[in-house]
Amino acid sequence: MNDQEFNYLKRHILSSTGIDIDSYKSVQMRRRLTTLVENTSGANVLGYCKELDKESDVLAKLRNFLTINVTEFFRDEGVFVELKKRILTNIISNTRRLKIWSAGCSNGAEAYTISMILADYPEIVSYSILGTDIDELSLGIARAGGPYTVDLLKNVPASCMNKHFICKDGKYWVKAELKAHTTFKPHNLLSDFFVKDFDMILCRNVTIYFTDEAKEKLNRGFNDSLKANGILFIGSTEFMSRPEAVGFKKLSPCFYQKIPVYAGARA
Repeated sequence: MNDQEFNYLKRHILSSTGIDIDSYKSVQMRRRLTTLVENTSGANVLGYCKELDKESDVLAKLRNFLTINVTEFFRDEGVFVELKKRILTNIISNTRRLKIWSAGCSNGAEAYTISMILADYPEIVSYSILGTDIDELSLGIARAGGPYTVDLLKNVPASCMNKHFICKDGKYWVKAELKAHTTFKPHNLLSDFFVKDFDMILCRNVTIYFTDEAKEKLNRGFNDSLKANGILFIGSTEFMSRPEAVGFKKLSPCFYQKIPVYAGARA
């Protein structure tokens, strides 16, 4: 794919999906999109764009490709141990009514994981979880609470399986009482307005192909959306190189706390 084709494809993707490819690392994204285009019947950029306009399944495949919907319940078990033993203890010491955002939530597995964990804290008076994603197909599964295949639940403790899931025809569904704490909405992290006043934001394994500039803009937005001392929870494959520059202090590789007084948060 030459420069002219790549620029044409980027413009077409932006108009079709609202996703700005310039916010992604250019070399990796061009390579991945080249493979995607070559695997369609169009076989070239112009043909692919024509299919993108005509075929809803091609558009859905592109959205899924760009949003990297790889997720599971209790993904990276060790960080959830840290969340329960250290992070949540500090959050709950300041408030018993929690407001949490799972950004780039995909099929809702992460949002429901957090809901299962919070359900075991009787001292919490109430909690609500907002799950957002750009992929409507994934959001449909999240809103319905399933179906989830058994491979996505391999890390779920047996006690949680019995308490929070129903099995139907070999597929699993989240029970209504867990779903009652969650709301799922479409949202583009690169362009849409950020809701504020969250105690914790999770954005895990979402920004792996983002440029450094896009990541910094995103982290500033998360900082502005958190309450004082709020927590940003990122993926184990991600890294914030200069947390203080965007208003955070590092607690551990996956957890960052908002610095309460940060003049640049609204800059």
